[in-house]
Amino acid sequence: MKLLTCAAALCLALAAGAASAAEPTEKDAIAMAERGAALIKAKGKDEMMKRITAKDPEFVQGSLYVDMRDIHSGIVLAHPINQSIVGKDLTDVPDASGKRYRREIIELAAAKGKGWVDYRYKNPTSGKIEPKTTYILRVNDVVLEAGIYKK
Repeated sequence: MKLLTCAAALCLALAAGAASAAEPTEKDAIAMAERGAALIKAKGKDEMMKRITAKDPEFVQGSLYVDMRDIHSGIVLAHPINQSIVGKDLTDVPDASGKRYRREIIELAAAKGKGWVDYRYKNPTSGKIEPKTTYILRVNDVVLEAGIYKK
């Protein structure tokens, strides 16, 4: 009986692990942004931009990915999913519900250095506009952004 209980517990743990692998969590977003910050500190922002653009698996995992913007100009420096916005200042372009979330990201990064911003954005996995929460982390003069879609 004890063996059966252990086997059932193992199956539940494996199922929970598979479910969490499919849906990234806030912890995953924070960890990804912090990996990016460590890379910038070790090798510079140009290397981070290359890794993001190349869709390095450390920084792009399904619907969870890191992008990077200049904190002063608001210009997108690197984005693994939507290359068409790189080099553009979209600071005051609203999301689908009218929220100027990029402005909020820059202001939060400047004031506190890190935190969460909620908005609506196209999920690369579903192709639909969905609620998203993004962890932002300032590293020198750039902001790293790693977000998860809410269900």
